[in-house]
Amino acid sequence: MTGMYINIKNKTYTTADSQKNTAISNLNLKLNKNQFVCLVGPSGCGKTTLLNIIANLDNDYEGEIRLDKPQFLPTIGYIFQNPRLLPWRTVRENIELVLNNHQSRKYIDSLLNSMQLTEHQHAYPEHLSLGMSRRVSIIRAFAINPDILLMDEPFVSLDPPTARQVRNSLLKLWQQRPHTILFVTHDLREAITLADRLIFLSTPPMSVISEIDVTIPRKERKNEDAIEDFRQQLLNEHPDIKTLL
Repeated sequence: MTGMYINIKNKTYTTADSQKNTAISNLNLKLNKNQFVCLVGPSGCGKTTLLNIIANLDNDYEGEIRLDKPQFLPTIGYIFQNPRLLPWRTVRENIELVLNNHQSRKYIDSLLNSMQLTEHQHAYPEHLSLGMSRRVSIIRAFAINPDILLMDEPFVSLDPPTARQVRNSLLKLWQQRPHTILFVTHDLREAITLADRLIFLSTPPMSVISEIDVTIPRKERKNEDAIEDFRQQLLNEHPDIKTLL
């Protein structure tokens, strides 16, 4: 993976009553190799629209997305809010679907083990908790060894203990297989816990308000007091952030 530059001059959509709404305007962003970046902004500001553009699922916009090395074609993984598992396939079969020729059983075994899902690998989605289903969707995205992984509020609606467990599993997997992650959230504590860099986005038409590096060493981020101190520092130094949460 090389650096990715995102320049969206304008993204407009037409509403049901034929009105034109501008979702994104003059948004400039750079993604660095193997960096964990969190996009923080209010609900409905256009974060999912931005991910869809990066994933090449939406090409109806003015602007460009380019790489440091134009000839390089990155593999992009996408984890949606909904796990989107096929209900007629087991956990293992859902993962095997994205691999070629049932790629190395040991490889899948290692992914299942990293997410504590080995004993559930032959279960069908209807028998999984929401937290387990989200962990399966993470494995499925990691299985393709993406250069960029897009994550659209993947832990929304999870209770705090489950969300914390899944976040820890995600970080463990990412540290084992580093790549660039763009993670959408409106939870500032979650963003500080996960990210190398925070990007704060405005209400529509969406643009970048500020970019802030998270300076807490990763080994200290299990300390909730350290996370809260950094959060308070951000809110004190950047009071406009409060309106985005």
